[in-house]
Amino acid sequence: MAVRSARKEQASRAEVRLASVRQDIPCLDRLIHEKLRLGIVSALAAAPTLTFSELKKLLDTTDGNLSVHARKLEEAGYVECVKSFEGRVPKSEYRLTETGRKALGRYLDHMEALVKAMRGSK
Repeated sequence: MAVRSARKEQASRAEVRLASVRQDIPCLDRLIHEKLRLGIVSALAAAPTLTFSELKKLLDTTDGNLSVHARKLEEAGYVECVKSFEGRVPKSEYRLTETGRKALGRYLDHMEALVKAMRGSK
């Protein structure tokens, strides 16, 4: 009897966790959730600005890959890019916008809720 009761209680807790996960998964910002874009916004959250070259080196990616993902973040208003020249060399400097900072905060809150739900914490 005690074993059956314990199993029912475990199953009930698992259902509560799954319900929480079902609630939080649709709230994940799919734009940020992609690995390289998450890397970009995370790096920019830790530094006031980073150049294209710094991001490329930090994230160990190609020019094309970084360009595509940075542009998607720019189009969403999460990242701002200021282009200039140092002598004759073009320079692209990125910063996280307030909108991007809030989006990252929401994303992290949802991920934290998912982790807590899966670990059975409150």
